[in-house]
Amino acid sequence: MPPRAQTDAPPGAAPGDEFRPDPKRWSALSVTLVVGFMTLLDVSIVSVALPSLQTDLGATPATVQWVVSGYALTFGLVLVPAGRLGDALGRRRLFLVGLAGFVLSSAAAGAAPSVGWLIAARLVQGLAAGCLAPQNSALIQQLFRGPERGRAFGLFGATVGISTAVGPIAGGAILGLASGPDGWRWLFYVNVPIGVVAFALALRLLPRGGSGGRGHIDGVGVALLGAGALAVLFPLVQAESGGLSRLWWLFPVGALLLALFVAWERRVVARDGQPVFDPRLVTQTRGYGIGAALGTVYFVGFSGIWLVFALFFQTGLGYTPLQSGLAVTPFAIGSASSAVVAGRLVEQYGRRLTVIGLAVVMVGLAAAAVVLLVVPPSAAGWAVAPALLLGGIGGGFVISPNITMTLRDVPVSMAGSAGGGLQTAQRFGAAIGTAALPGLFYLVLSATGDHPAAAAAGLAVSVLGAGAALVLGVVDLRRSRAEDAAAAAEQPDERHGPDGVHSHGHAAHH
Repeated sequence: MPPRAQTDAPPGAAPGDEFRPDPKRWSALSVTLVVGFMTLLDVSIVSVALPSLQTDLGATPATVQWVVSGYALTFGLVLVPAGRLGDALGRRRLFLVGLAGFVLSSAAAGAAPSVGWLIAARLVQGLAAGCLAPQNSALIQQLFRGPERGRAFGLFGATVGISTAVGPIAGGAILGLASGPDGWRWLFYVNVPIGVVAFALALRLLPRGGSGGRGHIDGVGVALLGAGALAVLFPLVQAESGGLSRLWWLFPVGALLLALFVAWERRVVARDGQPVFDPRLVTQTRGYGIGAALGTVYFVGFSGIWLVFALFFQTGLGYTPLQSGLAVTPFAIGSASSAVVAGRLVEQYGRRLTVIGLAVVMVGLAAAAVVLLVVPPSAAGWAVAPALLLGGIGGGFVISPNITMTLRDVPVSMAGSAGGGLQTAQRFGAAIGTAALPGLFYLVLSATGDHPAAAAAGLAVSVLGAGAALVLGVVDLRRSRAEDAAAAAEQPDERHGPDGVHSHGHAAHH
């Protein structure tokens, strides 16, 4: 079992060594959060430009869809291997390599003379973003301890929530400023100056070292995980062009490959090797398995609902991309505000924050569905704002506390692969949501011709997803309370040594 005692030890240090905070840790966090925001924003920012991309490059709808789905695919494929590489070779090194690749591929995408070139650049851009993402959460675990770690993860969670919600807003704003047939190129060019400045700052601020594992990389594990993830994700990212009906057979193939991956990783652990993802993180690390499952289920609704809103506002009400993005801004504002607050409260309240947040999300999204059904379409954009604000406030109490609670007992030496595993689970959930919810929207729309009813159906699925995540949160909360009660019951016996001398101790606080 990965020992909990190592969680707060510096990477590579003996268990008794004292942790010394890096004086530049908050500045370093600021750089990694800016980069993380930029890479996550690129998942959704391009979707608003697909019509102009198709016209300018003379591409078919199915081909141009790869500009979005190709990025999401390669992003999700490399998260776990990149996390393991960061653990083994150094997180600063992997962060700088990934950032350099992201800047160069962004420039290549902006200058693309053809759709084939653009898709190739987006695939590389997704690989680079996947290298960066697990280093963010791993560096937080490396640089912060105790309440500071909760606050850092609160800012990280706010970054995840905001970047997901404001992609369409940012994309619409850039297209509005850079008008003309080549305006879409600035969606990629804007990353270049930001990335160059971030690279220079990262060179100065990120700590050297920080690799807590040996340098060996489990090649067989990487191949099995990559092939299994590809088989599951590929039909999902191709859903809009009929991927689910044509490629359904890849799902059982992917399940088989992932089962082989788990068996292989257990074999590596049994032989005292270095797995790409240690199965004991799920089976023996407190809170990790259920936290990853909660994140997966929540992201099914959280990611898919933005496409439903975009379809409703743009195709149903005739909004521009910018107007459509602004209509869902209340959710982003609520999520950003509450995520920062949640980061300060997570050490005190733990999993209870997630449970409360999920309940509030369910109320907010259910209220939004009712509003869309009963309010005249001309007033829907304004009328739905309070419900979205409420849902956003709840969402901020879900993502950042769940990240903190999922990773808090992970040894720092495994922080990269653990963070990569958690984000891979979230990517799987997001891929399912972005395929299923728009599909449901179109299904209801074709049957009824009613845009509000189609949007309400998508919102209903999001409410169900939040409800499933709520069940997992309650299970984890009850289990944590039972474990803490058992620890408290044993405490009096542990406080007295063989001579009856009282010594201070404390139960684990969740």
